[in-house]
Parts: sequence; structure tokens; C-alpha cells
Amino acid sequence: MAAAAGTWAFSLPAVERMRQGLLQGGLATDCLQEAMADIENDGETGVFVVGRGGYPNKDGIIQCDAAIMEGHPGRFGAVAALHGIGTPLAVARKVMEESPHSFLAGEGAVAFAKDRGFAVEDNRSLMSKQSSEAYQVTSTLDLYFVCLIALDVYGNITVGVSTSGAPFKYPGRVGDSPLPGCGLFADKEVGAAAATGEGDKIMCFCPCFHAVLLMRQGLSPMDACQAVVQDILRRTGKEKMFDLGIIAMNTKGEVGAASSVAFPYCAWSQGKDSVEQLMRQP
Repeated sequence: MAAAAGTWAFSLPAVERMRQGLLQGGLATDCLQEAMADIENDGETGVFVVGRGGYPNKDGIIQCDAAIMEGHPGRFGAVAALHGIGTPLAVARKVMEESPHSFLAGEGAVAFAKDRGFAVEDNRSLMSKQSSEAYQVTSTLDLYFVCLIALDVYGNITVGVSTSGAPFKYPGRVGDSPLPGCGLFADKEVGAAAATGEGDKIMCFCPCFHAVLLMRQGLSPMDACQAVVQDILRRTGKEKMFDLGIIAMNTKGEVGAASSVAFPYCAWSQGKDSVEQLMRQP
């Protein structure tokens, strides 16, 4: 059973690309990386706080965080505060596959990317007209970023997350996105989950690990996501609840989501003719 899912409505073309690749027998990790690169390297989707055209930090530099996790034990790679690379998830995959480490940040991540043949671009080439103008006025912006999950016909499941981070953040700030258990988590025996929203708050609750744990205990992806959001709401109180969307997929290809805000997501499973765009209300 192959399946694919992504956070936010703008992930629909990426989920469609994963669908096509998975139906052709592609591996989950390959299909996910290729689909993610389409979003990361498109300046038009930078407005959603992803990759090229994303919003810079306080010093005017685009610093990206990305991570990838396969369901196999120990298969994880991440980069944080990475500048000059239009496809940071591809670097995160190289960390997973070719580095003795699991997580590289800042100049170390850039040096590793250079060693692996990635071209490091000037910051100006990664900025779009919109992100440059936004930096000049330092406006308040909504927090998005993209999470993708892919399950291939061989039973492999992979989850990936990529973001340019909170607009106008302090240099070196890292949110939940590249942190295992927080922004993403995968277990081949159970499924995978990914989170989006206010990363500085999300990382305090490890919602993705919690969702996968609940699925291991027998909950459906929808019920697991809902239980995670309700647990956080109970602990924070309604007035202090933050923006959070969580999406999960089990090894049957079933997808669920829950959120504290209106949260569109996209999903497909084998046997369906097209990708569905769905909505969860808080």
C-alpha cells in the first residue's frame, strides 16, 4: 500500500509528484526528496517560509532547517541554520547517509554541503523580491513550512520537513522542524508524523513522537493526532495554546491530522485516483 501526504494546501503538487513516483515503484525517500526539492527551489513558494525566496533572519540572511527520517532505526539526518543552499533537505539526506553524525548546523553544515558537491549560492540569489521587501519593513507574517510523508509499495516510510524558519529570527535560531520527535518522527513498524506551526513552542512537547507512540498503542492516525493536540491544550490552557498542525500516517496508508488552527493538508493512498485536499478545524 503506497501513500503520500503533505501539510498545507501548497503541498498538493508535491504530493501529486510523490503519488506518481510511488506508483512507478519509487522508494519513499527518493520520491519525498524529489518532491520536496520542487517546493524548496521554487521562489514562489518561499512565501510559505520554505527554501528559496523564504524570509531572512534578523541580519538579512536566509538560514534553512531541514530533516529527513526513515522508519528504519537510526536513519535520520538534519541540518540547521544552513545558508546558501536552495535544497536543504537534500543536504540533510546526505548527512543521514554519508556522515558519521546525524545533525549538522551553521558553517559546519555549509562545509559538509560543499564537500558533497553542493553549490553554495550568494544570499541575494536565494532572496525573492517579496522576501527582500518584507525584510525592509519587518512585517508580521504567518508561520508555515512544509512537511511530507511517503509510504512506498515495499513498506518503507519516510518523513521530511523543510523551512527557512521564523521570519526575521535571531541568527542561529532553530525551531522544531529538524528535531526528531518534535518536527518529525518515523517508525517502520507503526508510521510517521510531522508537525507545523510555532516551532519554539512545539519543540517543548515532542508531538510527533507522541503521535507515533499512540499509533503503536492502536490509535488511528486521526485519533492519535487529535489526542496529541488535546493533551497539549490541556497542559497549556486555552489562552496559551499556540499554532500547531500535526499530520500522521500509519503503515496501512491511513492519514490523519489535527490542529489548533484551521489546517489544510493533502493526502493520497493507493487505490484513489487523485490527491485530496482536506481541512481540519481546531
